[in-house]
Amino acid sequence: MRRVRLEELLGSPDERRGLIEVLARGGVAAIPTETFYALACDPSNERGVDRIFRIKGRDDGKPLPVLFSSRAELDRMGVEAAPRLLDRLFRLWPAPLTVVLALRAEIPASRGSRTLAVRIPAASAVRQLLDRVGPLTGTSANRSGQPPISEPGELALRLGDDVDLLIDGGTTPGGAPSTIVDATVEPPRVLRAGAFAWKDGPD
Repeated sequence: MRRVRLEELLGSPDERRGLIEVLARGGVAAIPTETFYALACDPSNERGVDRIFRIKGRDDGKPLPVLFSSRAELDRMGVEAAPRLLDRLFRLWPAPLTVVLALRAEIPASRGSRTLAVRIPAASAVRQLLDRVGPLTGTSANRSGQPPISEPGELALRLGDDVDLLIDGGTTPGGAPSTIVDATVEPPRVLRAGAFAWKDGPD
């Protein structure tokens, strides 16, 4: 496992190119989020998605959540949603709020589903990373059945060489995971209560 500071990666075109090359060949990185560290790959890369499930030690067919940074990226991933719904979500994001939306077609991260769980993370440095490299999967960086990881040193010990690159953003805040809301139904339904207080009514 190679380790690079998040600030260094953001400031170095060479480091960013290196990360993009790792992701393009199906590599996996560990990245900080506003809660815990996450396992990141290109959501359109089947090899990267498969590797994440091997790292976690499970393959239950569940889709991987995806972190992104701009509205245009949703369209490029094939996400379909009513403009009014997207307007509401983009008034709430960035936030620890993961929303399930419909897809025009399956992608590797959706694992055969025509839906995808997406989020603009609250951590500004992580959004800067996504601005530079594009959307990344954001499932928790841990083995199946083990607790999530907030400390980069612990992540290096627990996941070791299974991860190609550890993007060290220091200790993450931890706490409650992101709230998950299914917006493919009306009204949207909370699937997991978490760090964001979802309201059923208008903003």
